[in-house]
Amino acid sequence: MKNPLKNFANYINESKYFICLFCIKILLSPTLLISQNEHNHHTHNGEKINLDSNNTVFKKHAEKIKLVTGQGDFIFSWDEKLSSAFPKEANKFEQNMHGGFNEDLETGIVYTGIPGYGLCSISPDLREWKTIGVDEKLKDNIHGIVHFSHKGKKLLAVAQEGKRVLILTTEGKILSEIHKPLGNEFNFDLANKFFSSNESNFGVTDVTYLEGIIYVAHGYSEGDFILTIEEKNGVWSWGNLAWGGKGNLPGQFQTAHGIYAHENHIYVASRAAGEVIKFTKDGQFVNIFKDIPKGSLICNISHKSEHYFMNALQSIGNQKSAPIYVHTSKQLKSTIIPGELEIPGLTNIHQVWPHVVINSNGKKQLYILVHGWNKGKYAVLKLVN
Repeated sequence: MKNPLKNFANYINESKYFICLFCIKILLSPTLLISQNEHNHHTHNGEKINLDSNNTVFKKHAEKIKLVTGQGDFIFSWDEKLSSAFPKEANKFEQNMHGGFNEDLETGIVYTGIPGYGLCSISPDLREWKTIGVDEKLKDNIHGIVHFSHKGKKLLAVAQEGKRVLILTTEGKILSEIHKPLGNEFNFDLANKFFSSNESNFGVTDVTYLEGIIYVAHGYSEGDFILTIEEKNGVWSWGNLAWGGKGNLPGQFQTAHGIYAHENHIYVASRAAGEVIKFTKDGQFVNIFKDIPKGSLICNISHKSEHYFMNALQSIGNQKSAPIYVHTSKQLKSTIIPGELEIPGLTNIHQVWPHVVINSNGKKQLYILVHGWNKGKYAVLKLVN
């Protein structure tokens, strides 16, 4: 005759087994990403948790669940603490932000501009902001910016759409001020013809630097060109090289919005075309990035850790915000939607910048700095390990 007590004990053990499997399945669910400092113990703040009451567990952990976005090796969360390092006295100007970022790759100092507030530096750990210079011109809109070293000196160049390109020291002292071309500067008849016309405008959108030359995107204009600026005897002025023009042919643009130098080449974000175009430093067409989603209004491009980072201006389809792309130039690796992170006021994006912070233990942490557009939001995204 079977022992009823032994059968009952076996039943209890089997039940525990299935309960444990159920709990593990819940805790490992891919729809929940619990903060890494959250322990999977059966206690929380010294208080026992009844695992049979799943609603209670979820309620207690709701505040600790991370919102994340992206795929593969590029999954990001919103770093609210670093985002809030934005200077309080600049809060009233934040909605006017319309430029982007660049950095000193040796020191990790990041540079940006806030219209009405001024040119700013951000510490390498992204915790401290400072204004640079006292010239009132630095309070004008900075639509694009680049940090570079020229003849042993660290300098900045900024594109102030509709007004000027400034070359200045990292302390904010203006060295040269370049205005709209007259129409006789370039070895490119199309550009000379445009700028010599009374109907021409000065639509500079971004700047970059390569081997002694500042390259300028002139995309807010029917004169959709890449122009160059060179230095002679300490004075910067228009160079001879220019190329492009508005159109659909290879090497032409539909709003040359962002420009970036990398590995001896020039990359241009042609916004309305949704393209990133690669050129030689002399302006010869090389190729166009593959695998960019159709309808993407690509604003800017930068590079970090073997990948290119770029953003569309606005959402596509039912996306909650404009997307950020991580790309190899041939293949899209990840699509990051900041709108999925519930960042207040961030819908459209003007520029993003990848930035690495080296922690005290020597570990590297990748962030993306986001420059919102339309509502001017500043936000910092953190790579989730």
